[in-house]
Amino acid sequence: MKSRKILFIQTAFIGDAILSLPALQKLKEIYPDFSIDVLCNPESEEIFKASASVSRVIVLDKKGIHKSLFNTVRFANQIKKNNYVKLYSSHRSFRTSLIVFVLGVKESYGFDTASLKFVYKKLVKYNLSDHEVQRNLSLIGFHFNQNDWRIKPEVISSSLIKEKVLSYLKKNKINSNFIAIAPGSIWETKKYPQKYFEEVINYLTGKKKQVLLIGGVKDKKLCSSLVGDNSTLVFDTSGLFSIIESIELLKHANILISNDSAPTHLGMAAGIKVLTIYCSTTAAFGFYPYSLTSRFVSYDNLDCKPCGLHGYNKCPLNTFDCGLKLSPKIIIKNMEEMSNDN
Repeated sequence: MKSRKILFIQTAFIGDAILSLPALQKLKEIYPDFSIDVLCNPESEEIFKASASVSRVIVLDKKGIHKSLFNTVRFANQIKKNNYVKLYSSHRSFRTSLIVFVLGVKESYGFDTASLKFVYKKLVKYNLSDHEVQRNLSLIGFHFNQNDWRIKPEVISSSLIKEKVLSYLKKNKINSNFIAIAPGSIWETKKYPQKYFEEVINYLTGKKKQVLLIGGVKDKKLCSSLVGDNSTLVFDTSGLFSIIESIELLKHANILISNDSAPTHLGMAAGIKVLTIYCSTTAAFGFYPYSLTSRFVSYDNLDCKPCGLHGYNKCPLNTFDCGLKLSPKIIIKNMEEMSNDN
């Protein structure tokens, strides 16, 4: 019997993983009788396991046991036994292309900007002007228009996750109309200045609005300092919730304010309004919040912006004008307008 197995490869960041879900959802619609496996990194395993479109999640630990190219090849030979008939890779690295080469799937699709792109049987144009969701839809051959590409990433929350979130909200007497703020990022130049976040939070608490700070364990120090003297209205949830739990938590928020980082995409999966702040990066890279009720803000009148695809641990010019010239008043104005939108 002919194999009915598809492999989708996405071993990048958490945000990239979430933005690949719309393509996986469409892929399942196109091939309902096929099983879809996803090859991902350990950090995004939870995301794909929560997708109804994914049959199996295979983890590539490229920072651990699969770090060496020898172990990567051995790993690829192991999963080659799954006999995939179609392969789609939204990741473009050398390691990913090496895996694709070893697998030797007859029908393989990759972007024309991929490393070792000759290993793919069909190359798809990587359009820099497109949103990442659009790029992934192009990869699987879905011909979209301006109205049908804004597909919500779907994840399933278990009853235990829902219960945990509701228990936290109830325990802390948090209303389901709070403002969520995600102040962190892996990259320092993506972070909106702390003193500006403080101004936004003080504005909200002055109006008796409840604020939940969202982030991982690494954001604990920043989030704790942002609570300040507002512990009755500002709550630090950093490190308390997993990715899927955070998405479930955000479903109860009115608006999420986030840097250009993974929480933006968690907000898309939660189906809420998201206001994304761009400091050193730009929405033109294609990772902006794409729901029609969301917005982004950016100070673009700078010759040095963007300074890189991901940003840096320190501003290359030691000015950080991209962040400092973006007034908190702009954030507050957009947030208020979004709150009044139906």
